[in-house]
Amino acid sequence: MKIVGVIPARFGASRFPGKPLFEIAGKPLLQWVIEGARQSRRLQEVLVATDDARIAGLARRCGVEAVMTDSDLPSGTDRIWAAVKSRDVDVVVNVQGDEPLITGEVVDRLADVFLRPWNSVEMATLGHAISTEELGSFNAVKVVVNRQGEALYFSRFPIPYSRHDAESLGSLAGCLKHIGLYAYTKNFLEKFCEAPPALIEKAESLEQLRALDLGARIHVVKVEHSLRGVDTPEDAAALEPILRRIHGS
Repeated sequence: MKIVGVIPARFGASRFPGKPLFEIAGKPLLQWVIEGARQSRRLQEVLVATDDARIAGLARRCGVEAVMTDSDLPSGTDRIWAAVKSRDVDVVVNVQGDEPLITGEVVDRLADVFLRPWNSVEMATLGHAISTEELGSFNAVKVVVNRQGEALYFSRFPIPYSRHDAESLGSLAGCLKHIGLYAYTKNFLEKFCEAPPALIEKAESLEQLRALDLGARIHVVKVEHSLRGVDTPEDAAALEPILRRIHGS
């Protein structure tokens, strides 16, 4: 089975233009992500899918292939599909380009889902135990899973606590906080990208709901800690001391 990691990275992000090239703790953000992904034991290849020659140049200097894609693609997932659709791969791991704390271990936890001979899931993602603060935040996406660890629904609302809250039930175990890393079979990635956005996807502004609408089985791997992404320059500044502490720089 061939498993590849693809890092979508475009220059013109509306909230933070040039983000992949922004320097944090002595390295461009994208370099941190590439180095983390390359620690994986499961990925046979790491690609950067981009629309910008400067980002492509950085990727090549970091030792990975850059695939040029259309600037007008609507999402990172579409950019990933554009990069792999003509390649002979079985599973694609979407390594978010703004996650400088990504590690090979986390990538491998996703990839391992597809190496289980009894498993027939089409997609995998991550989640961790949720806090009371996260349960109440619309910025924290929640996922409810079944006994097999498969996603039943994702929401920005504090599901499933609509009738009885977590405090009265004495447990936060009704959901996990979702972490937005994904892996897909190539066949399902094609199906996903060719399908129009689902009503529930548009209502919640959560792309992964399109997968559920299509009937996908999504395995949710439970991990101990969340990752911290970079959406703004302030996020980058907050991560700088953490990266320096972890990597001793």
